[in-house]
Amino acid sequence: MKYNENDFCLILAGGKGRRLWPCSREKCPKQFLDFFSTGKTLLQQTYERMTGIVPEENIYISTNHEYEHLVEEQLPGISRERILSEPIFRNTAPSVAWATYRIVHVNPDARIVVVPSDQAVFNEDKFRENVLAGLDFVGSNDSLLTMGIKPTRPEPGYGYIQMGEKAKAENVYKVKTFTEKPDREFARMFMDSGEFYWNTGLFLANVQYLRECMKKIFPPVFRKIDTGGHPVTFEEELDFIEENFPAFPNLSIDYGILEKNDNVYVMRCDFGWADLGTWHSIYESMSKGDDDNVVIGSKVVLAESSNNIVKLPKDHLGVIHGLDGYIVAEKGNVLLICKKGDSSALIRKYINEVQIKYGDEFI
Repeated sequence: MKYNENDFCLILAGGKGRRLWPCSREKCPKQFLDFFSTGKTLLQQTYERMTGIVPEENIYISTNHEYEHLVEEQLPGISRERILSEPIFRNTAPSVAWATYRIVHVNPDARIVVVPSDQAVFNEDKFRENVLAGLDFVGSNDSLLTMGIKPTRPEPGYGYIQMGEKAKAENVYKVKTFTEKPDREFARMFMDSGEFYWNTGLFLANVQYLRECMKKIFPPVFRKIDTGGHPVTFEEELDFIEENFPAFPNLSIDYGILEKNDNVYVMRCDFGWADLGTWHSIYESMSKGDDDNVVIGSKVVLAESSNNIVKLPKDHLGVIHGLDGYIVAEKGNVLLICKKGDSSALIRKYINEVQIKYGDEFI
C-alpha cells in the first residue's frame, strides 16, 4: 500500500472511561479491554484501522503514565518515541499540544488526524476514503476539519455540529455552531432539520496551523519549549513535560480550539460510527436480540425482560426476570444494576459514593 509520508495520526488513549464502570476500571479502562469479545482491544482495533491509512511509524499514542505499560503490552512493536505518556490526567487539548510539538519536529509538513480510541467504525473502506480526503483538505488549507456523521436517531449523549456554507472541497462545509449533548427534544429538532451532524470527535489539521492554534491557548507553556530554534532532545522533552505538564489547563480540544476558532470546517462522512463511551450509546448502536435486549459476550437467560444491556464475566451465568430498560454489568468484585436512561449521571454518582464508602478497590 502506498502512503503519504506526511500523514500522521494521534490516537487518544488516556481516559479513565468511568462511564462504562464497572467493566471499565481505573486500572484498566475501556480502551484496553476486548469489550466485545473480538480478540482485540479497542486500542488495538483503532491502531490497526489507522495502519491502513497512514504509515505505521507515523502513529502516536497519547496516554497516561498509569497506562503506558498497557500500551506497550497491546502494541508490542511500538517505539518509545511514539508513546506520549503524560504524568498527570488532563483533558484532550494538552495531549494534542504535546503531540503537535513532537510531530512538527519530526516532519514540519505533517498532516495530522486525531482519533479517539473508543469508537466503532462500521465501514472501514469508507472511513479510509473520508480520512484521506480530509488529510488532503487540511494539507492545502490552514483550517481545522471535523468529521460529522448524519444522525440516525435523536441521541442526547452526542455532540452536534451545524453545517454552514459549502466549501470548495466535496462534502466540506463551514461549521456554524457546536452543541454539546442537547436534551432529547433538541436532538430530535437537530436531526429533523438536516443541518446537524453528529460530532465524531475526530479532527484533522496541518501541523503548522495546529501549532499556531495551540500557541494561542497555551502561550506560557509553549514559549518555554517551542522557541522556534533548535529542537530539544527526546530526553530533554520528556523532562520538560514531567515538570511542566501540570501547568496545562484541563481543557478539551472541542472547547479549547474547535469552538473558539473561526476557521473550522466539517466533512459529511458516511462510514458508519458509534461512540462507545456510555452504556446507553453502546445499547443504541448494537443490533438487538429478542425483546430488544443486547447481550455482550455473556451467558444469560432472560424472561419477561426487554430493552436491557447485559455484560457479565464469561464464566458467570445470569438469570434475569422482569427487568425493562436496565444495565446489568459485572466485572471482578462489582455488579451494577442500573436504569439505562440516565446511566451516565447515575454512574458518576455511584462511583463517588462507592469511593467515599469503600475506597478505590472497587473503582
